[in-house]
Amino acid sequence: MKRTRFLFLILIAVCLALPLTAQEDDGENDTPESPPIGSGWDDYIVPDLYARGDKTFNISLGILIPTVFAGDAMEDNPHNIKLGGMGSLAFNYFLGPRFFLGAELGGMFAGTRGENMLYIVPFGIRVGYQFILKRFEFPLTLMVGGAPQKYLDKGYFGLIIKPGAAGFFRFNSDWSFGLNLNWWMVPEWPKNGKNILGNFLEITLSARYHF
Repeated sequence: MKRTRFLFLILIAVCLALPLTAQEDDGENDTPESPPIGSGWDDYIVPDLYARGDKTFNISLGILIPTVFAGDAMEDNPHNIKLGGMGSLAFNYFLGPRFFLGAELGGMFAGTRGENMLYIVPFGIRVGYQFILKRFEFPLTLMVGGAPQKYLDKGYFGLIIKPGAAGFFRFNSDWSFGLNLNWWMVPEWPKNGKNILGNFLEITLSARYHF
């Protein structure tokens, strides 16, 4: 009888110990949960945000201010061009984290004091270098190309040189928005006329798509 009671007590002790052992094993085998990963864009801002092959497409709209006009044709008459409007499309291909190459096509129109219209359709290649500060990006660019011009019944195909600077805020991984300041240098060297160098200040708002 004593032996039977002894075996019964051992059996009860074993049954009580099994759940405790299982709980200890579960605690040892559980993997701690990973901390939540933030989804903010700031988590992804790094110095080398761009890599070779990254591309952007820019759409810009704004105004064009006539500034300094110099040359033989301006000796007796000041320019008569009023404030104008302009827009442009640009494509950029990054060669690395900072440098990019691209192309640009634009168009401007401006009235004159004589109620006529001047049209210029510049296009060309562009190169640039970009600084990045967290969500702000500051590209410096230079565009060189051609500038077909039309005024009344006169047409002229000339050169355009356009250095510029911009500031963009990176809204998300796909889009950034900013302000462009570009300086247009548009020389004219007509065969049977007087030379002139026209300068314009471009102020445009821009949306930039990243892909």
